[in-house]
Amino acid sequence: MALVTNVDLKLKINLDTSIKYQILTHCFFNNILISNSDLKFLTVLAENSKIEISKFCILLTDKGIFKSPQSARNAISKAERKNLLVKSGTNKKTISINKSLNVQTKGLVLLNYKILGSESQET
Repeated sequence: MALVTNVDLKLKINLDTSIKYQILTHCFFNNILISNSDLKFLTVLAENSKIEISKFCILLTDKGIFKSPQSARNAISKAERKNLLVKSGTNKKTISINKSLNVQTKGLVLLNYKILGSESQET
């Protein structure tokens, strides 16, 4: 019978931190490298659901996440290549967080991850 060490951690955090954690967890388990500014802008995107790209770039610049709308656009393109967001529309394109991330952004959110880390066993 295997002995399992259980680590039980209970925290009360704000919704913003919860969204960041969900995005980080997705990226970690899918081997997607993101910077701190990428994490911040993806959090803002998840909170805004669907938003027009040029307005979003200005919002990110106003929040101080990026220094210019162009650097925000570059980060958006990079995140799209990593499948973290989706673009839609033709003339005034909108973006939203990719549904595959399954990020919960409304109401009370209980994140209940159960992860078993095991040593590799030789057979």
